[in-house]
Amino acid sequence: MKTIRLKEGKERSLARRHPWIFDSAIAKGGGDAGETVRVESHSGQFLAWAAFSPASKIRARAWSFDEAQRIDAAFLDSACERAIAARSRFGLSSDGVRLVHGESDGLPGFIVDRYGDTLVAQFLAAGAERWKAVLTQALLRHTGLSRLYERSDANARSLEGLPPSTGWLAGEGATEVSIREHDWRFTIDIATGHKTGFYLDQRDSRGKFAAYTRRLGFQRVLNCYCYTGGFTVAALAGGAAHVTSIDSSAPALERARANLALNGMDAARAEFLDADVNASLRRFIEEGRSFDAIVLDPPKLAPTAAHAERAARAYKDINRLALKLLEPGGVLFTYSCSGGIGADLFHKIVASAGADAGVDGYIGERLGAAPDHPMTLAFPEGEYLKGLVVVRK
Repeated sequence: MKTIRLKEGKERSLARRHPWIFDSAIAKGGGDAGETVRVESHSGQFLAWAAFSPASKIRARAWSFDEAQRIDAAFLDSACERAIAARSRFGLSSDGVRLVHGESDGLPGFIVDRYGDTLVAQFLAAGAERWKAVLTQALLRHTGLSRLYERSDANARSLEGLPPSTGWLAGEGATEVSIREHDWRFTIDIATGHKTGFYLDQRDSRGKFAAYTRRLGFQRVLNCYCYTGGFTVAALAGGAAHVTSIDSSAPALERARANLALNGMDAARAEFLDADVNASLRRFIEEGRSFDAIVLDPPKLAPTAAHAERAARAYKDINRLALKLLEPGGVLFTYSCSGGIGADLFHKIVASAGADAGVDGYIGERLGAAPDHPMTLAFPEGEYLKGLVVVRK
C-alpha cells in the first residue's frame, strides 16, 4: 500500500473527517490515478484511506477514516446501499431522485440520479473512475434497475485529468425519459440535458414557488435562465396569469414548451424568449415592464473561491436589474449554485444589488438544495445551492 505523508499541521481537516487533501498539504508520497493510498500525519499517524488523483489540486479524497477498513468492492457496495437507503427517509415527492451525492455519501466524485426506471451516473474523480465497474454493479443490485447511462462529461472531470465519457453502461434504448414531480410531469433527455439531464436539486423550490404563486396571486411572472421550464410549470400550476421565460438555449426552450403541453397548460399564458438574460432585463426596464414575481436561477458562475470576485459582479448585476423590475410587494426567488459563493456572501451580493437599485426587501426565506442533495456535518461544501426569497418593500 502506497503512502502519502502530510506537512506538519495539515492534518486538522482530516481529523474533523473532511475528505479533501489538497496538493499543497502533501510533504511526500503519491500513487497512480484512483489508487487507494494510506494518508499519514507529519509524525506518521494514520489519518485516512484515500483515492489519489495526481492531476487534481484536490490530490486525494478520503474513502474512510478507519484504519482497519479495507477499500474494496464490498466497501463500495455497502456505501452505495447506505446512500440509496437514506433517500427513503427524506419524504421526496418525485420519482426523480439523487441517490448518491459524492462526498456527502462517502463516495467522492460519484453522482447518481434516478429518473423513473433509469439511472444516470457521473464518475467525476479518479477514485470513482477506477472503481467504475464495481460501482455500476452496486447501483444495479441495490436499485433493481437494468438501465444505467453515464454522463461523465462535466468540467470537474477534466480537472482530474480524465477525458469525457458518456453512453450506456447497462441496458439500452431511448435517452428521453419522464418523471413525476409533485403533481406535474417533466420529460428529460439524459444524453443531452444539463448535468444528468434535469435540476433535481430545485424540486422543493419549484413546489414552494407554486405555493407562493397560489397564496399571493402572482399574475405576471418572469423566469430567467428557465432551462426546460420547471419554474414556469410551477408558476402556471399556482395560477399565474402569464409567465415570461428566458433562456439562451433553443432546445431547452422547445422542451419547456413540451413540458407545458405535457401538464395540460395553456400555451397562451406563456411567452418563451431565446435571448440573453441581462439584455432582456435591461430592455424590460426601458419598456417600463414590471412583474409580480421573478426567478433568477443562473448557471454556475464561480466553481471555486478563486472565481468569486468576478462572479459576484455578475450576480449583483442581474439581481439589481431584477429588483428594479419587481413590483412593490413582489417576490424575488434568487439563487447561486456556485461553490465559490457562500451563503453569507450571496446575501451581501443581493443586499448590495438592492442598494444600487434603490430597493429594500424582506428576506422571507433562505433556500437550498432538496434533501437528497445533502450537506453533512463534516462536509459543508455540500451546500453548493443557496437561495433567497426577497419580498420587495
